[in-house]
Amino acid sequence: MLVPRKVRFRKQHHPNRRGIAKGGTKLAFGEYGIQSLESTYLTNRQIESARIAMTRHIKRGGKVWINVFPDRPLTKKPAETRMGSGKGSPEWWIANVKPGRVLFELSGVSEDVAREALCLAIHKLPMKARFIKREAGEL
Repeated sequence: MLVPRKVRFRKQHHPNRRGIAKGGTKLAFGEYGIQSLESTYLTNRQIESARIAMTRHIKRGGKVWINVFPDRPLTKKPAETRMGSGKGSPEWWIANVKPGRVLFELSGVSEDVAREALCLAIHKLPMKARFIKREAGEL
């Protein structure tokens, strides 16, 4: 599972989901990718589920890059607990994703295989996303 080995503080404030991504909006490594169109919290389980769907479809051919890491703890209070008595305990690890962020990249396979694999991964994610590919003039 994708979780940080060690963190300085166990509990953090909730990150805001307004605005657009500041960085990570272009393809950096692969030929094809998934770009977010909405803002959301992406859990480590959702990232792993999308990765497995992709790699199974490409049958371990090509190379996959994951460009998001769930480095923020999200807390929750237990059910049927009265208000007060402090913040809840960390339950999940999340990545705060904003519109425009490239989540996964893929190379080493044909475009139709990549499109189908990334489409399967998009169905595992809790937001709208789109398939993008590297244009001729880009690095």
